[in-house]
Amino acid sequence: MKNETAASSSQTLSKSMKPSWVFAMALGSAVGWGAFILPYEWGVSGGLGGTVIGFALGGLIIAIIAVSYGKVIEKLPVAGGSVAFALSGLGRIHGFIAGWCLTLGYACIVALNASAVTLVFRVTLPDLVMRAKLYSVAGWDIYLPEVIIAILFIIGFAILNIRGIAISGRFQFIAVVLLLLGVGIIFIISGIMFLVQGIPLPPAFPEGISPWTAIFTIVAFAPWAYVGFDSIPQLAGEFNFSPKKAFSLLMWGVFAATAIYLAMMIAVTIAVGQNHDQYASDDWPTAASITDLMGTFGLILMVLAVGMGVLTGLNGFFVSSSRVLLTMGRAHMVPRGFAQLDSQFKTPKNAIVFVATLCLISPWFGRSALSWIVDMTSVGISVAYFYTCYCAYKIGKTGYVFGMEKKVSPSSSMKWFGLVGCLLAGGFLALLLVPGSPGQLGIQPLSALIFWAILGIVFYFIRRKSYYALPDEELHRAVYES
Repeated sequence: MKNETAASSSQTLSKSMKPSWVFAMALGSAVGWGAFILPYEWGVSGGLGGTVIGFALGGLIIAIIAVSYGKVIEKLPVAGGSVAFALSGLGRIHGFIAGWCLTLGYACIVALNASAVTLVFRVTLPDLVMRAKLYSVAGWDIYLPEVIIAILFIIGFAILNIRGIAISGRFQFIAVVLLLLGVGIIFIISGIMFLVQGIPLPPAFPEGISPWTAIFTIVAFAPWAYVGFDSIPQLAGEFNFSPKKAFSLLMWGVFAATAIYLAMMIAVTIAVGQNHDQYASDDWPTAASITDLMGTFGLILMVLAVGMGVLTGLNGFFVSSSRVLLTMGRAHMVPRGFAQLDSQFKTPKNAIVFVATLCLISPWFGRSALSWIVDMTSVGISVAYFYTCYCAYKIGKTGYVFGMEKKVSPSSSMKWFGLVGCLLAGGFLALLLVPGSPGQLGIQPLSALIFWAILGIVFYFIRRKSYYALPDEELHRAVYES
């Protein structure tokens, strides 16, 4: 009996995540590099009016979905997030689909954040990194120093995550504070210069693009823009506080992410003014425009903000992807080795090493090719949103799903929030997949999505026998009680 207890303890995650660290994980993952690299592109495709309205709508939609996440976490405070929720709400095949969607989606964002690190070096130290050119992929030149830098950052954050969630959480909190400081100063200075200098702004919507198209192009971006707020349910098994606090952390995370996106979009619109063409050929037009507006101090602020955004993205998605693989390993969806925890640090070491190994391939392909894969991950994230909202709907309607300790009273509000969340997640999928919609995926990401789906089907049938051989009682114990 003593040995069984020790073995069980060795496979239990360390419950050391404070509320402030969990909030930082969610916000740092959700914001990432996009808020500091993409505002120029948003200005071209959505304009300031389309982007502000689009993010306001997108943030509201995500907040509605986040209500379902918060309610489900209260009833199922376990690692794995949407994987466990899909398993609870709709059964084993849907649990696998959610895991397949999230694993690749999260791992791709780790890889993209690593490539964003090299982009910062391109702007700040071009003579150092833009030498020893290897080749070009999809028009993106790949240099040996950049590849080495990206590999070192991937390995470094893998080691950081292996050494314990407390180290990862503490790092994330400090980095998010610095990120918020950088964004706040950029926004305030740009606003003051706009008022003092009377900088002319471009039209609210791009010429030749209808306002609705501009708005919904940005709304379609929302699943990707906010992915990371759902790192909170991935960490539920490591909370050192009541799961009931997760709801407020989710809401504040979505609100703060929306504020950062809008602050950077407004600042860059002021910096660019009516001179969009002037920055079209820059590797990092957002930083170039802010530097022209504020001088070297502006560049320092941009490097600080994007640096923290990139590093929090690397750290946060290492955590999230490894917890998804941990849950899949416990359920036998993937080999059981992914479920093993490091005996000293209580972290899913094998899962972290796997994610790092997968991401080490990415620096050799460049940002252009990688961005195709990342674009299609919005589909996978939307699917995960749907599963979570459906789980909330089912709990609200019946008071019970597989994995809960006990049945609770049905809740009309939870049922309706879950149902609305399902419809909104379906709307995201329609924006991404319906031909002619504003957010329709291009040929390359759509091809990547089809390949990804086929690969998932093949892997499912490879693992099916082992997966379904696990009795429900053992599945419950492995996923919901570990």
